[in-house]
Amino acid sequence: MKNKLLLALCLTFASASWAAGNSVSGEVLETQDAGGYTYVRLKTAQGETWAAVNQAKIAKGAKVNGVLSPYDGLSRGIIAALTDGGYAAADLPTISGQDAEVLSVKSMIAGEQYSTIFKDTRELAQVAVDMAEAILNGTTVETNDTTTYDNGVKVVPSYLLTPYIVTVDNYKTVLVDSGYIKEADLA
Repeated sequence: MKNKLLLALCLTFASASWAAGNSVSGEVLETQDAGGYTYVRLKTAQGETWAAVNQAKIAKGAKVNGVLSPYDGLSRGIIAALTDGGYAAADLPTISGQDAEVLSVKSMIAGEQYSTIFKDTRELAQVAVDMAEAILNGTTVETNDTTTYDNGVKVVPSYLLTPYIVTVDNYKTVLVDSGYIKEADLA
């Protein structure tokens, strides 16, 4: 890689539909810190542009060592941006995601994405149905946490489900054996 930093940004835009899945990538030419943001001047395939990165500390020629992505779709976009920017598959940083999407599990198997966070939506749906039925029937809604979520007015009772970190070492046990993903879908 020729002293390039590929920058995959999750920016806040007025149009959420435009922002979904978009990233800015290029060679970092200059950075300036102001107002809690790092402003990065990038040389891209389309020319030069500025991007604002919240709380980021980016130096010209810096190497990306890790990316904590809040969503598997972004993780895959970040992988694509990094490889387009010159990273070889073997040199990709540690990249995590969330939601245990089939394409990201395939990416983990291929050695591109390190992990994903799995929250079993089947359990979530069942708990939501149980809560709705309790409300409709006038019975007590089951919760398992009455201390964590204090909104300043009251503690909001919640029902917390267990999230699981999934890697190439345990995806079969957590996702395939549980029936969440079919093995054939990962081929």
